Amino acid sequence: MALKERSPETPKTSSKNPRVPLRSIDTYAAQCDKCLKWRVIATEEEYEEIRSKMEENPFVCDRKPGVSCDDPADIDYNATRTWVIDRPGIPKTPEGFKRSLVLRRDFSKMDAYYITPTGKKLRTRNEIAAFIEANPKYKEVNLSDFNFTSPKVMEDTIPDDAVRKISSSGNGNKKKASKEAST
Repeated sequence: MALKERSPETPKTSSKNPRVPLRSIDTYAAQCDKCLKWRVIATEEEYEEIRSKMEENPFVCDRKPGVSCDDPADIDYNATRTWVIDRPGIPKTPEGFKRSLVLRRDFSKMDAYYITPTGKKLRTRNEIAAFIEANPKYKEVNLSDFNFTSPKVMEDTIPDDAVRKISSSGNGNKKKASKEAST
């Protein structure tokens, strides 16, 4: 998965919502198990299907119609955008719900939460259990289909000017850190 691409034309912040430009996922991609090229996946739903079965059915280029390992990569892994890598085997989001990922301002990690069909944001498994209990029409939804594991933010794709937590003392001091200082 990759977050929005950074370019001179794309402002890094917006007066309405400073989180949108760099912290929303705009491209879903899967890496071919054979040639290791990245292939853009058309929809979040298709991406979730691939991710949920990655361990037993690794992604290969020829799963995309008209594509083979001989074709150039759809997207290159580089620092023109911030990349986050999901763990394989995370289940598909139950129908009617939406899994949402938000990148923290310091680029340290993404927070995962779920939006219910009624629009409520749920941040924990306990909140999901309470929602299902309070809404019997969702009793068929399996609690194990909700996974709060967040994707790994790839350090080598974080913008040079990102404000990062670099204090190991845990006091929360934030400093502007270059990639060299944070490795």
